[in-house]
Amino acid sequence: MKKNVLIVGAGGVAQVVAHKCAQNNDVLGDIHIASRTKSKCDAIVESVHEKKAMKQPGVLEAHALNALDIEATRDLIRNTGAQIVINVGSAFINMSVLRACMDTGAAYIDTAIHEEPEKVCETPPWYGNYEWKRADECAQKGITAILGAGFDPGVVNAYARLAKDEYLDTVSDVDIVDVNAGSHGKYFATNFDPEINFREFTGVVYSWQNGQWQKNRMFEIGKEFDLPVVGKRKAYLCGHDEIHSLYKNMDGANVRFWMGFSDHYINVFTVLKSIGLLSEHPVRTAEGQEVVPLKVVKACLPDPASLAPEYEGKTCIGDFVRGVKDGREHEVFIYNISDHKEAFKEVGSQGISYTAGVPPVAAAMLIASGEWDVKKMANVEELPPKPFLRVLNRIGLPTRIRDAEGDRDLVL
Repeated sequence: MKKNVLIVGAGGVAQVVAHKCAQNNDVLGDIHIASRTKSKCDAIVESVHEKKAMKQPGVLEAHALNALDIEATRDLIRNTGAQIVINVGSAFINMSVLRACMDTGAAYIDTAIHEEPEKVCETPPWYGNYEWKRADECAQKGITAILGAGFDPGVVNAYARLAKDEYLDTVSDVDIVDVNAGSHGKYFATNFDPEINFREFTGVVYSWQNGQWQKNRMFEIGKEFDLPVVGKRKAYLCGHDEIHSLYKNMDGANVRFWMGFSDHYINVFTVLKSIGLLSEHPVRTAEGQEVVPLKVVKACLPDPASLAPEYEGKTCIGDFVRGVKDGREHEVFIYNISDHKEAFKEVGSQGISYTAGVPPVAAAMLIASGEWDVKKMANVEELPPKPFLRVLNRIGLPTRIRDAEGDRDLVL
């Protein structure tokens, strides 16, 4: 049984991860949090103690770490005795942290595909550019590496696998829909790191349709969805991480990702992009100072973690999965509803961070128990979905289903 967790990162998602690890430290053991800025880790430790989140007395410590320094990361893993590493730092550090885990024997969990700072929206499949190149070595060394174990990617991958296994004989379409119907009260803000958020929407939109990659422009294709609790919402076809593994694991089904955006968000985003303020290429000011426009915009926007106290409303994230069952066309919508206020009350974070941070803790608990300690690299849909969803039901993200019988809790 693996125990002792190292959390890499100290943003809003890391705060959720730390709280949930603390709530389950009887399973996960010692908890360590590491980031380049130790004061952020200290603040998370303080938050956990303020909420009295520790299930039982135990270790909860903060550390300074430059996770791009593989040797330093290896040393911290060894010195803390961590057997499970949950990487919720920037996507730029994925390969460095994975390398350190592979060198020390620690299990690895992340919530997003690796990115290189100078590259945006590379040729698909994105997992094939970096992570999957380490799959053979993981298998040879018996290293468990669970990729994309957040909500999307992550839980939505498990929903697709569950639909394929339990509700349909053949799957033709998977449409993942992510709608945040909440309001933070700011003129404009992003729900997680602005630099990463904007990178998702400035490149080519890739989807998997009719057995090939299809390219579109951001906000080119929109569609209204009638969703539980949050009602009718407009969402737009986006490129997203989970498409880049589901395309090969859903037996040829079309895989699309849709995200909800308000007209206001689209207007502000369009202006910023059109005048070059989302560029990652340096420009020189009239005073001769070199600046990166995107980093300036990031510095001007609210810290995503600061949105939590005033956030209201709910999120709805799930999969519309269509295909054939018993010779007839059939569709299911498997989904979760989360509440921003409830998330803040429990862990001090808004609902977007909550939905992203709870799932990697569930994955860590399954590695600790042995159920997901698979000694190889795997995307979430390649693993049994029911144990994952059962743990999520128990620790804060219950699954529901809508089909011809109506809306109901999913019995697992």
